[in-house]
Amino acid sequence: MNRIENRTFDEMKVGDAASLTRTLTCRDIELFAIVSGDVNPVHLDEDFAQSSRFHKIIAHGMWGGALISAVLGTQLPGPGAIYLGQSLRFRHPVGLGDTLTVTVRVAEKNAEKHRVTLECQATNQHGEVVISGTAEVIAPTEKISRARVTLPEVRLLRAGRRGRPRPR
Repeated sequence: MNRIENRTFDEMKVGDAASLTRTLTCRDIELFAIVSGDVNPVHLDEDFAQSSRFHKIIAHGMWGGALISAVLGTQLPGPGAIYLGQSLRFRHPVGLGDTLTVTVRVAEKNAEKHRVTLECQATNQHGEVVISGTAEVIAPTEKISRARVTLPEVRLLRAGRRGRPRPR
């Protein structure tokens, strides 16, 4: 996709939906830990994770929340939406290699304040709901279409390796 375009309050109908699909990688977990500061060993330490109740490294719960935010900010409603609130329930852990499909669906519209309530759900490759909840946004009233921003390349380097990329 070279452009992102919103759906205005008037264009949205109850039942409209948008989604994205993403597979969790080690790099995703490391980048999320760097940005958030959440270095809980269940996300980053294989030995610790094996001894946890999940017996594997799992994603930060809010990694899935961030994917929901991505759909809200880029697709439905998209650019110009103002995020007011979010409630999430984490139903199953998400492990390395799991593929999530995140879907948001318009549940309610409040014309007086241009507020929209959206049902949010993430399912894994087995069809299990791993995250569910709702989001509330103020929907844009004017059409916005913009070129998709090209993000910078990120390189992860291990401490003590003096600038050499870690082996993959």
